[in-house]
Amino acid sequence: MALTNLGTMLAQATQPNPKADMIRMIGTFVIFGLIFYFVMIRPQSKRAKQQAEMLKSVKAGDKILTTGGILAVVITVKDKSLSIRSADAKMEITKSAVTEIIERAGETSEA
Repeated sequence: MALTNLGTMLAQATQPNPKADMIRMIGTFVIFGLIFYFVMIRPQSKRAKQQAEMLKSVKAGDKILTTGGILAVVITVKDKSLSIRSADAKMEITKSAVTEIIERAGETSEA
């Protein structure tokens, strides 16, 4: 008789608890969601914000670097494009092609 009571007690102790399992699963999703946000989404949105601010501040006379590796001087700025001069070539590029402003107009480089 004692063995059957012990078997019944062990069987009851190992039954799954659906509420506890659901809480664990939701907690795991929340933790992974936070990790994903801080590792992937937040740095990317900060970089996009910095890029947008840089593109708004481009003006004629600035030396820029494009995504294609072209070093050029900005001639005119339009809503979505820039006219640039590099060596003897004059080109029109989209603002999104600007990677970096190397030197601002009116500033002297101390290199």
